[in-house]
Amino acid sequence: MLADSSWSPASWRTHPVVQQPAWPDDVQLKQVLEALAERPPLVFAGEVRTLTNELAQVAEGNGFLLQAGDCAESFGQFSADKVRDQIKVILQMSVALTYSTGLPTLKVGRIAGQYAKPRSSDTETRDGVTLDSFRGDIVNGFDFTAAARRPDAQRLMHAYEQAAATHHLLRSFTKGGFADLSQVHRWNLEFVGTTREGERYEQLSTEIDRALRFMAACGIDLAQERTLHEVDIYTSHEALILGYEEALTRVDAISADWYDTSAHMLWIGERTRQLDGAHVHFLAGVENPIGVKLGPSASPDDAVALCRQLDPDQQPGRLTLVSRMGAGKVRDLLAPIVAAVRDSGHPVVWACDPMHGNTYQHESGYKTRHFDSVMDELSGFFSVCHDADVWPGGVHIELTGDDVTECLGGGDEVTAADLDNRYETLCDPRLNARQALDLAFRLSELMRA
Repeated sequence: MLADSSWSPASWRTHPVVQQPAWPDDVQLKQVLEALAERPPLVFAGEVRTLTNELAQVAEGNGFLLQAGDCAESFGQFSADKVRDQIKVILQMSVALTYSTGLPTLKVGRIAGQYAKPRSSDTETRDGVTLDSFRGDIVNGFDFTAAARRPDAQRLMHAYEQAAATHHLLRSFTKGGFADLSQVHRWNLEFVGTTREGERYEQLSTEIDRALRFMAACGIDLAQERTLHEVDIYTSHEALILGYEEALTRVDAISADWYDTSAHMLWIGERTRQLDGAHVHFLAGVENPIGVKLGPSASPDDAVALCRQLDPDQQPGRLTLVSRMGAGKVRDLLAPIVAAVRDSGHPVVWACDPMHGNTYQHESGYKTRHFDSVMDELSGFFSVCHDADVWPGGVHIELTGDDVTECLGGGDEVTAADLDNRYETLCDPRLNARQALDLAFRLSELMRA
């Protein structure tokens, strides 16, 4: 059990807290949180324990973590087709990684809960008008109007209901035949299939078909091999709105431990990883596997202290440290952090978020990222891990199954002139399916090297 005797789901309220909305109606907020506390869990403790065990294998170098999904899930854009297409991209990437490296790929989606976003400022000003910043659909609306930007606690319930629907779709798609390896050709999105990445994926699919036929010819009963017909895609999100997380935290009847049942895995962002802060305190007390984002301001002492606070028992699979330094900084800043954590004895999963540290404002006014910078940071991450003799265990990617033009470059060759065509994100730019598949193939080359 990780929590000490003074911990409870509500004890975060006695700690300094940041990035919380200024809810205008305390009575409404209390009513919504009480109603959420009566709702069924979205995930179950047994599933969470299984994920922890699989992350422990990654920490040992016996697997690779692919954590991927939308920057910020939307209420208005939610549909079964969008969930299906995002699953397709994750399945494509995992097949490319597993087949190319011979290692199992642990699939964790940024999905079914990624509705909140931290902000650098509480307010936003346009043309002399100042309103609350957009904090994600779980808090307020994207439109720049006073009514839309007013925090509304009812959105917490909407988030729960959409997360429940998304979990249902995930289980249906991953267990109901859609994820069957024999369907590998059908996972190709239409706008991917005609590209260089799509052709490379089709070649890989043909090789997998040939391998399956060979196994069947050798007398192996493929119908009995569950792993060929079903996959597990776990859910994760940044545990930002602590009232929501508190309401969905329950005691497991078997272990008597606390689990946050809003997702299988939660993470703490760069803006909320204060050692004495409410977010670190809250997540120190739940048994879910935890991620922590480490940006350029993180020091070796910070990283080791976070390990001690979040993983005092040095439990393999409990903690994932996610580097998000930026391409120009990762080689210099990450190396001493990796060495310090390695020497502390904490068996963490090392992962890289190559997206956030490479975001910039293009002269056109759009926030974007260049694919070359993303790959440069991944290359630096692998180099640092290699030099420190630790396993580069995973990636944390923002992507979509939609045919968007939000990130520049890649095999898709998105240019600045394309940004205005299909720039649809509510917050940060995402890789489209072609770029995501390109990244998977290049990532597999880094892993083999």
